[in-house]
Amino acid sequence: MERSIFAEHNIDIIKKKDINMEVQELERLIRQQEVADSNVFSALMRKVYVWMTLALVITGVTAVGVANSPNLLALIYGNSFTMWGLIIAELGLVMYISARIEKLSLSTATILFAVYSALNGAMLSSIFLLYTTAVISKVFFITAATFGVTAFYGYTTKKDLSSLGNILFMALIGLIIATVVNMFMKSSMFELILSYIGVAIFVGLTAWDSQKIKEMLMVQRNAGEGAQKVALLGALSLYLDFINLFLYLLRIFGRSDD
Repeated sequence: MERSIFAEHNIDIIKKKDINMEVQELERLIRQQEVADSNVFSALMRKVYVWMTLALVITGVTAVGVANSPNLLALIYGNSFTMWGLIIAELGLVMYISARIEKLSLSTATILFAVYSALNGAMLSSIFLLYTTAVISKVFFITAATFGVTAFYGYTTKKDLSSLGNILFMALIGLIIATVVNMFMKSSMFELILSYIGVAIFVGLTAWDSQKIKEMLMVQRNAGEGAQKVALLGALSLYLDFINLFLYLLRIFGRSDD
C-alpha cells in the first residue's frame, strides 16, 4: 500500500515536471517569436524612413538640377503641354503604385517611386525661381523638425487616430476644391488662410500615417517582399506628407520674407 502511494506520488512529481518543462518551452518559444517579430518590425521601419529619405534626396537633387538649367526650365514651364503632362504623369504614378502595389514586384515598385520622386523634383524646381535659397533652407529645416515631432507623436501615442484620418481626408478634399476656386479668385489673403489650413491638415496626416504604418508593419511576421512593399507604400505616404507640409510652410514663410 505504501509502495503504491509512493509510486503515485512519484508519478505526480514527474507529471508536474513535464508540465513545467512544457510551459518553460512554450515561454521560450514565445520569447523567441517576440524577439523575431521585434527585429522584423525594426528592419521594416528602417526601410520606410530610408526609402522616404532617398526619395527626398532624389527630389531635391532633381529640383536643383532643373532650376540651374535654363533649357529644362523653358521646356517645362515654357510649354503648358509639357507641364500638364508632368502633372498628369505624377498623379498617374501615385495612383498606379497605390492600386497595384500587391501585383508589382518590389524592384518595379521601387523604381516607380524613384521616377515619381524625380518628376516631382522637376515640378518643384520653380521654387528656386520664386524664393531665395536662404528661405528654402530655413523652411526645409522647419518642415523636418515639425515632421519629426509629429511622426514621433503618431508612432508613440496610445490614442487611436483612425477617426482623425477620415476627418483629415475630407478636409483635404475641401482644401483642394478651395485651392481651385482661388485660382480664379486670385485672393492673396485667402491663399494665406489656405496655407495655414494645409499645414494643419498635413501635420495631422503625418501623425495618422505614422500610426497606421506602425500598425501595418507590426503584424508582419517576416521581412519578405510582401512586407517590404507595405513599407514602401508607407514611405510614399510619409514622403507626400513631408512635401506638402514643406510647400505650405514655404508659402507662409516665403510671404513673410518678401
